[in-house]
Amino acid sequence: MRLGIDGQKLPEARKRGPLKSLDHVKELGLGGIFFSTILDMSETLDKCALADIRAKADELGLYLEAGVGKINPYCSAEAPEFRAIGDGDTIRGFTRMIEASAAIGCRELWVSPGNFKSEYRGRLANDRFRTDVTWDEQLLAIEKVLLKLAPVARANGVHLNMETHDEITSFEILRLIEKVGEDCMGVVFDTANGLQRAEHPVFAAKRVAPYVRQTHIKDAYVGHASGGLDFQTRPVGRGIVDFAAIIPILAKANPNLNLSLEVAASVEDKPRKANPRQCIEINDPIWRASHPDLTAEELEAYLALVDGFEKRVAVGEIPDWETYETSQYGYPPYAQQSYGYGEAVEFIKSSARHIEEVCTKYGVPLSTPSTKQRAA
Repeated sequence: MRLGIDGQKLPEARKRGPLKSLDHVKELGLGGIFFSTILDMSETLDKCALADIRAKADELGLYLEAGVGKINPYCSAEAPEFRAIGDGDTIRGFTRMIEASAAIGCRELWVSPGNFKSEYRGRLANDRFRTDVTWDEQLLAIEKVLLKLAPVARANGVHLNMETHDEITSFEILRLIEKVGEDCMGVVFDTANGLQRAEHPVFAAKRVAPYVRQTHIKDAYVGHASGGLDFQTRPVGRGIVDFAAIIPILAKANPNLNLSLEVAASVEDKPRKANPRQCIEINDPIWRASHPDLTAEELEAYLALVDGFEKRVAVGEIPDWETYETSQYGYPPYAQQSYGYGEAVEFIKSSARHIEEVCTKYGVPLSTPSTKQRAA
């Protein structure tokens, strides 16, 4: 296993560009980079540019991962670049992206079922709860797109890996894999997103582990609040996710899996939108009815996890939502200090140290630069 980072959350990635970002990853003591889509490497899928990025990653001994993007047709208008790269044909665009990725050896490709809109509080931040189209209709549309792309994926030796994103459940992803085929589809396991669907991270890890081919490693605060539960991204090891339980599960299923940190982007890279407080409306009847696969056993375990975490908050072991937002990690307008480049780098280093400590303690082989190099 190697420990790297999601390219969208790498500080100054857009300013530096792909090649210099690879140097930056190496300087930070990380083992690779996960570009969300191949278009983040080259907006035009330029073969020479992509080959140069592959060669640079190999030269530095870094893993290189990529993706295809959001494949929910109801979200297509929010990502016009996928249609544009196909000269107006979205399926052709996705096909070109798959072929360009395979050509540089990126055969594990991220796909996502929707968008998260942080400017909206509660369930309406998720496409799962759109009022113009049901989630079942969206899932059917996603399935149809995947079935169209499946022959392309097979022809190129590629897996289209669905992220356990904010709006989809692990149960729904497994059903998609069953319908499309595990020979061309897998999972990008995000260690924290399932919390927004009331999935216990360990339960979810056990469910999807056989199909996990890429990861987003992140942690979160989850606590009772008005309207349900607050959700807030935290450095890995300082939140509710039990990585000591999850990492060995993933390692057993896929010993060569890359672990890509998905940390909080700095405000310089991604300006914070208004109304940032995320709420899981777990007590709302509409929310509850939208999760028919959630068993009483898992919900009980999930709520017990939240209760145990809140006890740690109550004794001061973990900062509460407000305290954290006004700390050095917080975002304007709440933060006393701006969460800029330095804070983002410390977030990365802290998260990396925790994963390294877990791997060392539980005997999980991890190929990554030393902690001393990262500290330097």
